[in-house]
Amino acid sequence: MGKKLDVITPELKEFIENQKLFFVGTAANDGRVNVSPKGSDSFRVINENKIVWLNLTGSGNETAAHLLKNSRMTIMFCAFEGKPMILRLYGHAKIYHKRESSFQEYASLFPENVGARQIIEMDVDLVQTSCGFAVPFMDFKEERNTLNAWAEKQGEDNIKDYWKEKNTVSIDGFETGIFEK
Repeated sequence: MGKKLDVITPELKEFIENQKLFFVGTAANDGRVNVSPKGSDSFRVINENKIVWLNLTGSGNETAAHLLKNSRMTIMFCAFEGKPMILRLYGHAKIYHKRESSFQEYASLFPENVGARQIIEMDVDLVQTSCGFAVPFMDFKEERNTLNAWAEKQGEDNIKDYWKEKNTVSIDGFETGIFEK
């Protein structure tokens, strides 16, 4: 059934590349635990122990706030089609904003997106698979373009205004670092 590994194997990398959805879990030392679903073409395996993902503008910015408090992060993929499997990546992450050179370095790995808010880089120290026998079969219909269309309509200046209103602090009042101090 389940296995614990030190690296993302080529087979697991292929599994990741075929998934349409992943979940990100973070938590500060106190306050609420956050689990966020992520989709779109926003995840890349850099090597067997490093991943990056593009964090798009959303109604909250919990991941950023948590990572500034505690760098732990878990990412989970579930097979909704084909062979059953759950894959979890455990590690420690850094968050990069558009103003940082690391953001610019990784941005070329993803389709251009006006709603791009941050890029998260995670050093993976544990890879765990489990059976996924209870995960239901679900057919992928298509990508949902609502968020990207909204961001395009807003434009860069209005997106920044939205960040000021909705993305500067977490629900627990923790700073997100979205704007330079």
